[in-house]
Amino acid sequence: MPLTEQEIEIYRRDGLVIPAGYRLPEATLARIDALYRKLLDDNRDSPDFSADFILGPHLDTDGTYGVKGDPEWLEFAQIPEILDMVEQLIGPDFILWGMTIFGKPARIGKATPWHQDGDYYPIEPLETLTVWISLDGSTPEQGCMKFIPGSHRDHRIYSHHFEHRDDYTLAQVIDEDQVDLSRACDIVLEPGQISLHDVYLVHGSGANLSERRRMGLVLRIMPATSFYNHDSGKIKEDAGSPHGYSNRALFLLRGVDRSGRNDFERGQR
Repeated sequence: MPLTEQEIEIYRRDGLVIPAGYRLPEATLARIDALYRKLLDDNRDSPDFSADFILGPHLDTDGTYGVKGDPEWLEFAQIPEILDMVEQLIGPDFILWGMTIFGKPARIGKATPWHQDGDYYPIEPLETLTVWISLDGSTPEQGCMKFIPGSHRDHRIYSHHFEHRDDYTLAQVIDEDQVDLSRACDIVLEPGQISLHDVYLVHGSGANLSERRRMGLVLRIMPATSFYNHDSGKIKEDAGSPHGYSNRALFLLRGVDRSGRNDFERGQR
């Protein structure tokens, strides 16, 4: 089902919405689980591979962050019902520019510190929507995502610093004097539920110390009115970002490239 007018208003007000009437079918969840287990098996011998944070599972090109991926993951970025909801929020023309898996294994799943997604994104102007697909369900005990409602409204990136810690999935951490973290809300999801959030939203998650895995598949989607600047991504990498922004492959999911500047060949085979 599409988003209701009330859900669209919640997204505009809070920066995040959980569509009440939508669940991925069981068959789709089973397919995600099977591909995820295959991904873990295919990469078990890679010294830099981490089940907690997997970039580019949909890519099998060289230099994809050391991950041996599979293009079949792209099917989950083409689910019509999800694309309909994306269109309601950012318009009819949009591009997939990234996919990430947050695996959070049982008992040892890492925390993700408070941050904004766009701190290092080379997108001009900076506009992106994140679709978070829950495979296992997500509860506070599993280290569910949490967010600061309304922290996106000023459309600004707050100051961040680097903390390179073995128990974090990311090194970028927001300076805590920038936001009121006492207003944090948990994002509790059932298996098959999704959430959608704005690029400026302040969010994070705790460690998973429970006996249950908490796998989430993330789609990064930008309006095609924006330009993904691969050259600027290289500058960001040189400044310390390890996420391969200079070689991200772009996929037009709907409509046309309104910017007329996006490179759909970079990062492709």
